[in-house]
Amino acid sequence: MPDGRGGPQFIPRPPGVKEGGPPPWASLPAERRHVTMAMVLAALRDSGRPRPSPLEGTGIRASAVLAPLYESDGEVFVVLTRRAQHLRSHQGEVSFPGGAVESGESHREAALRESFEETGMKPGDVEIIGELDHLKTYTSRSYIVPFVGELAARPELAANPDEVEKILHVSLDELLVPDIFREEHWGLAPLDRPLYFFELVGDTVWGATAFMLHNLLALATRTA
Repeated sequence: MPDGRGGPQFIPRPPGVKEGGPPPWASLPAERRHVTMAMVLAALRDSGRPRPSPLEGTGIRASAVLAPLYESDGEVFVVLTRRAQHLRSHQGEVSFPGGAVESGESHREAALRESFEETGMKPGDVEIIGELDHLKTYTSRSYIVPFVGELAARPELAANPDEVEKILHVSLDELLVPDIFREEHWGLAPLDRPLYFFELVGDTVWGATAFMLHNLLALATRTA
């Protein structure tokens, strides 16, 4: 893998994994592989309502996450976290800040509360600008509501060691670079499902977080 990309994250690949196709933005010329905050705002405005998860309304528990974005030196960055190694599940995985929705709490409130608890990101510093498609998780039998938030500048954050090992600031333009993304198909056709992966320097983003990033990038580049 070039440039030292990829990380130590444990990926439980089953037998018979098949290589998938390129991302929807693969055919874009190099000059169009650039995302601005204005592009993100316009794409979220024009995308309509996010697709709900089939688990919604069934009494299954919900989680909410925040994709915090800010612009710096002409690039849009997303804030991600690397989960602490001592957690009971998903140890060391790269994810958006977020967690379970508590009783009496809205999805939006949960995403902002969890982001503050994990990184110190103040809810008042975040402007919610849209939602991504809601996801059904395969391992924990729950669904995730992802919010996109805009920050005025790079935030001053501190990882909560009870939950977060490291805070990552990743350029969306970097995620559009060729060979950083790949798709795999797990399971047997016609029930196989696609899994997405982004290979950062020192980390691999996969699973639900990679699906949400794929959704965001496809919208922002108008290739969805």
